[in-house]
Amino acid sequence: MSKSTKDRFSPVKSILVSQPKPSDEKSPYFQLAEKYHLKIDFRPFIQVEPVSIKDFRKQKIEILKHTAVIFTSRNAIDHFFTICKELKIEMPADMKYFCISDQTAHYLQKYIVIRKRKLFVGTKTASDLFDYFKKHKSEKYLFPCSDIRKDEIPAYLAKNNIEYTEAIIYHTVAADLSDLKDIKYDILAFFSPSGIKSLMTNFPDFKQNNTRIAAFGPTTAEAVREQNLILDIEAPMPNAPSMTGALELYIKKANNL
Repeated sequence: MSKSTKDRFSPVKSILVSQPKPSDEKSPYFQLAEKYHLKIDFRPFIQVEPVSIKDFRKQKIEILKHTAVIFTSRNAIDHFFTICKELKIEMPADMKYFCISDQTAHYLQKYIVIRKRKLFVGTKTASDLFDYFKKHKSEKYLFPCSDIRKDEIPAYLAKNNIEYTEAIIYHTVAADLSDLKDIKYDILAFFSPSGIKSLMTNFPDFKQNNTRIAAFGPTTAEAVREQNLILDIEAPMPNAPSMTGALELYIKKANNL
C-alpha cells in the first residue's frame, strides 16, 4: 500500500453531512456519532428559491388542463400550491396525485383533502410510480420540479408516449457557506451533484488534501470525479446500502476498529 493510499485512511474524528440535521432522535447518524465518538455536523449545501409568477407564466403552462400531478418532494408541493394561490387556482376534486413516498403523500394533506381513489403512492424511488403511470396512461400529467432534477420520471413518460408537462417552479442554488471557510472536517458527505457544485462555488480554490469525500448515488460520484476530487466513500454498495453504512465501514478501517 502506497503512502498516499495510507493517508486516505487516517483516523476519522469529524464528519460534515451536507443535509439538514435529522429531526428523528434515532437517526443512524446520531448512533454513528455515539458509537465511534465522532463529531457529526449537518449543513445543507443547497437551498431552493421559488420561481416568480412572471417567470412561471413565461412557461405558458395551464395547470387546469392537466388531470394528474406528480410530486417528488415537499419543496415541489409547497412551491406548486404557492403558485396556485397566487394565480387564484383551486385544484378540482377529481385531480389525481402521484407521490413518490408516504412522507410526500402525507405532506400533501397540508394543502388538500386526500381522497384515496385519487392518490397513488410509491415506496421511495421514482421507479415505484412507473406501474401507476402504465395503468393510467391516458392522464395528462403535470410534473412540478426544480431546474435541477433527476431524469427517471420524464424519461419514462416520454418513452411510453404518456402526455406530460414539466413545470419549473423552483431553482436549486448554492447556499452561502462562507462561515465554513476555516473549518476542517475529516469527511464531507454529499448526496447530489448540486452539493458538489455548491462546494466549488463557495470555495473555488478548494484543496482536498486529506479531507475524505463520501458520495451517495452514481450521479453524485460522477460529479466528484468531474471536479478531479478523490472519492473515498461511495454508496449505495451491496455491503452498504445507506450512507451511514458506508461511512461506518470506512471508519472501522480508518480508525483500526
